[in-house]
Amino acid sequence: MERPELDHFRSLLLAQLRRHMRQLAVDQAALLDSNGAEAVDSVDFSLTETNQEMVLRLGERESQIVADIDQALLRIDEGSYGQCARCGGPIDLKRLEAMPTARYDAACQSLVELNQNGPGRNRTSFIA
Repeated sequence: MERPELDHFRSLLLAQLRRHMRQLAVDQAALLDSNGAEAVDSVDFSLTETNQEMVLRLGERESQIVADIDQALLRIDEGSYGQCARCGGPIDLKRLEAMPTARYDAACQSLVELNQNGPGRNRTSFIA
């Protein structure tokens, strides 16, 4: 990948990193605020507990996104950005534009997801 393309993706990733770090700070502040709320009865306590769990999950998701962005920035520094981590081939630029943190090309991503879900299983299928 050429330097101008790498600079473009670095800028995209840094902008995403700033946005997600701000969201993480907002989530943490919300969690701290909810910890200070006094529950008057069991319904209040349950609602507070549910809200805290939701904020924690959102924070975990934001933390994972931040980690993915950090890994992509590291790949830029190492010179492996835009190369599939599975087959070593190039990741299509359109895919990187849509998902700058992509580690795999589209074909390998499908295989990785298939292996994660197990043979014959699909995330969207249901077994009655």
